[in-house]
Amino acid sequence: MPYVNPEQLVALQRNPEGIRNICILAHVVSVLRSVINDYDNQIKDHGKTSLTDALIATNGIISPKLAGKIRYLDSRPDEQLRGITMESSAISLYFSMLRRPVPGAELEKKDYLINLIDSPGHIDFSSEVSTASRLCDGAVVLVDAVEGVCSQTVTVLRQAWVEHMKPILVINKLDRLINELKFTPHEAYIHLRTLLEQVNAILGSFFQGERMEEDLNWRERVDERVAAAAAKEQERADRDTTYGTTSVSVDTESMASGSHEFEEKDDEDIYFAPEKNNVIFSSAIDGWAFTVRQFASLYEKKLGIKRTAMEKVLWGDFYLDPKTKKVLGPKHLKGRNLKPMFVQLVLEQIWNVYEATTGGDKGLGDPTLRDKITKSLNIKLQPYILRSKDTRVLLTTIFSEWLPLSTALLFISWCTHVDPTLRDAMIKSKSTKDDPVIVYVSKMVSVPESELPENKRRGGAMTGEEAREMGRRKREEIAKARTLEDAGENTGEVPPDPEHLIGFARIFSGTLSIGDSIYVIPPKFTPAHPHNEPEPVKIKITALYLLMGRSLEPLESVHAGVIFGIGGLEGHILKSGTLCSQLEGSVNLAGVSMGSKPIVRVALEPVNPADLEKMIQGLRLLVQSDPCAEYEQFESGEHVLLTAGELHLERCLTDLRDRFARCEIQAGEPIVPYRETTIRADEMKPPVNKELGRGTLIAVTTSKQVVVKLRVLPLPAEVTEFLGKNSGAIKRLYSDRQAEAKGQKTQSSDDTSDQNEEDDVEAVTGSGVLSLEEFKIQLQETFKNVKGPKDIWINTVDQIAAFGPRRTGPNLLVDATQDGIFGRFLQENASEETQQAVSDTLQARDFADKIGYAFQIATAQGPLCNEPVQGLAVLIEEVTVSLSADEEPSARDRLGRLTGEVIKSVQQGIKDGFLDWSPRLLLAMYSCEVQSSTEALGRVYDVLTRTPSRVLSESMKEGTPFYTILSLLPVAESFGYEILDEDPFWVPFTEDDLEDLGELADKENVAKRYMDAVRKRKGLVIAGQKLVKDAEKQKTLKR
Repeated sequence: MPYVNPEQLVALQRNPEGIRNICILAHVVSVLRSVINDYDNQIKDHGKTSLTDALIATNGIISPKLAGKIRYLDSRPDEQLRGITMESSAISLYFSMLRRPVPGAELEKKDYLINLIDSPGHIDFSSEVSTASRLCDGAVVLVDAVEGVCSQTVTVLRQAWVEHMKPILVINKLDRLINELKFTPHEAYIHLRTLLEQVNAILGSFFQGERMEEDLNWRERVDERVAAAAAKEQERADRDTTYGTTSVSVDTESMASGSHEFEEKDDEDIYFAPEKNNVIFSSAIDGWAFTVRQFASLYEKKLGIKRTAMEKVLWGDFYLDPKTKKVLGPKHLKGRNLKPMFVQLVLEQIWNVYEATTGGDKGLGDPTLRDKITKSLNIKLQPYILRSKDTRVLLTTIFSEWLPLSTALLFISWCTHVDPTLRDAMIKSKSTKDDPVIVYVSKMVSVPESELPENKRRGGAMTGEEAREMGRRKREEIAKARTLEDAGENTGEVPPDPEHLIGFARIFSGTLSIGDSIYVIPPKFTPAHPHNEPEPVKIKITALYLLMGRSLEPLESVHAGVIFGIGGLEGHILKSGTLCSQLEGSVNLAGVSMGSKPIVRVALEPVNPADLEKMIQGLRLLVQSDPCAEYEQFESGEHVLLTAGELHLERCLTDLRDRFARCEIQAGEPIVPYRETTIRADEMKPPVNKELGRGTLIAVTTSKQVVVKLRVLPLPAEVTEFLGKNSGAIKRLYSDRQAEAKGQKTQSSDDTSDQNEEDDVEAVTGSGVLSLEEFKIQLQETFKNVKGPKDIWINTVDQIAAFGPRRTGPNLLVDATQDGIFGRFLQENASEETQQAVSDTLQARDFADKIGYAFQIATAQGPLCNEPVQGLAVLIEEVTVSLSADEEPSARDRLGRLTGEVIKSVQQGIKDGFLDWSPRLLLAMYSCEVQSSTEALGRVYDVLTRTPSRVLSESMKEGTPFYTILSLLPVAESFGYEILDEDPFWVPFTEDDLEDLGELADKENVAKRYMDAVRKRKGLVIAGQKLVKDAEKQKTLKR
């Protein structure tokens, strides 16, 4: 393949109409090494990087023979070692084709620039997929022909749907149907048709969910219009009655219908169909791919059918009459056993090539059939290829001449499925200096200083001046090294290679050059208020780069539609952002929506305490260069790194040690998040106070001056789930209450996210968040539908005083006092609260906020292992203040002392009430999908049963020898919490238990093991721990 110079690619950037940005998305399988040691490396992923290598080979960057082996865009050593992609990489490719400007005109050569981004497929690196998809117009979604639709396939399809990218489906590894499963062409056709239906079913579910939401919004708008019209009609009727006039009435029914009917959308264009040329069949490892259009062109003259008509019937239930050469439908078969046209004209030809080259009993192929195929395809094989002992050389050579992979993929990527909106934004934005510049930076990439183009010599022959300069520098380095060695100062250390942050960006409009000044738009910027704090900062562009996978090429300027690297953003953009040449009327491209939040936490410390500052600085660089990693410093002084999973954590630690901090770092055990709850179990220990009842306690302060009677109850599971799903609505209501209390106008949800105490709660927008009235109604319905006793929950909604922890959690503080000393959280107006004048004597109302604060602390740090609590209701039934006659005049002066006593007593009372029930730990769970062959199925179950996992289902993929097992595993990466149905304080106490298990309980208490591990990490006392179990007298040297 001819080598394409970077200068050619730079020249193509000036033509926005010839630029296409595509992203390759696929699933990656995590292989359990301890389960399946002999699992074939070829089936670990769906062939995404192999496909990319085949496209890179068309530009002469790598040899076509090394495509799929060299993994050119996997530039990290750990990527090459593991064989998977961990970071998104971009490369610019040249592609030319012959096209007719108008039908009937002569063919003209057109040159195009393809900006290709290879994204990771592992679930730990979903954030990299999000950053890559935001920059692209279209997506190439790969699906393994054998494994079919996997969990991450659904994720990448959803990402393409959310970003409004037009996807192209590539069904890869068709060679496995031939070599491994030994399918006949007809069996393979049935399998491929089923696979295509599965992918389309996923897209259909996305469309249905979106249409249901739009229908709901439409109905709400109609109801609002009808209500407004009815109110106007009533007002007009009242006015007519008052003044004795007559007016025309408004027909609300006609208003609800007629011009405001719901517009149905056709979902025909969203599905994959080979006749629409949005499906590619390929084998990246063998270097071939085809579309229905290619075979339609081949058979156009032979069968005398127009190509456009042939495209529509080459896939599906259409058959070719061998006598009349006419296309028949299923109804016209008349009992004849004909093969579908796709089987007869397409798949059988592919099968014949494999039979001719690698088939036969000994795998040497059929020379006679091979000569027949090469003659019919007009392919001439070189003598050294015919003499090769590797039969795959013959196979790849024939396919590269007949159905080259690059032709099918790049042609369909350019000709179809360009979003009209993005095309207009890209083409109509002129690339002159006078036009506004809009750049979106999706992530920051760290590059060593030695890898920057300005520090590397350009290719070509070295001039005499360059040779003399290089010799002079070498002599200076040798002389300096000798001087240090003579002085005894040579430590042998290699000077560090500093890291520089480069923006991974796309320019949507205008032209950007080195030295230009441009505004950095902050995340909360709104065009309506461009000068609000923080105000955008103007920076100077210091460098521009052409991204070529492992290397960077310097650029002087970039034009609209180009994906490029940009320097000069260090300290101005944390992870992603927007650059704009003008401040007034500028646009803020929203931040990237991550597929999952980082939840695996690890405490870090340097091996050498003197390297603490280096580690902190390295963590800050890591957070900037990784779109998903986060860094926190706890009050205890711990430096904690948050990552998406085990593999992501391993990559971050490697980068931190080798590149950013450059010091030895010790990582602790992954900090697994837990939740605490309590339930009403069948067998529970007797209540603490039988007279008051289970969960009811009287909290008395140390001075005996304040007595609080409270009752702790486990919330029904339905209510807990409802509160967890609507935490955004609770946050919005709390923000409104805060604004009303300060006498300010209620801010929007974007403004309320600035509150310090709720920084960790995701900011919510007005759409999709329940209003106060809707929240109350739905919460009341949830309480009515709970299973079990309902009398205790009557009027609970109207008595809610607070939510916790952090005022948004799934726990309730209920005011059950007769006087109602707490404010009602779910009332219409905060001003409706009963206000009482401040007096010299202390009243129960003076301690309402202290009790509420104690509730927040108790739910934030549970009694088991100081983890957050959920599913708890605390009912405050009575608050009594007892002061003697001598203390009443000075009681208010002593409020500060009583504040601490009340908080401590109520907090301890809530914890004791919690333990009066049957406490439970909630484990962080994630959904695990394991695909295994029949031989390894037993070993998979052996691994799953080592942990308290739960197998949800087991099914066999139709047409394959693989089983799919869905299970829930307690691991750090979590999609929810699963209750561990075991009391951590359980001990044998019944006669049966003592007889079966003994006093020491031979059965391990898993919940207690988890609880003790967390308490040990937090430095809490572990109850019942014995340092020495069987003590023996120790001998001394004297005896």
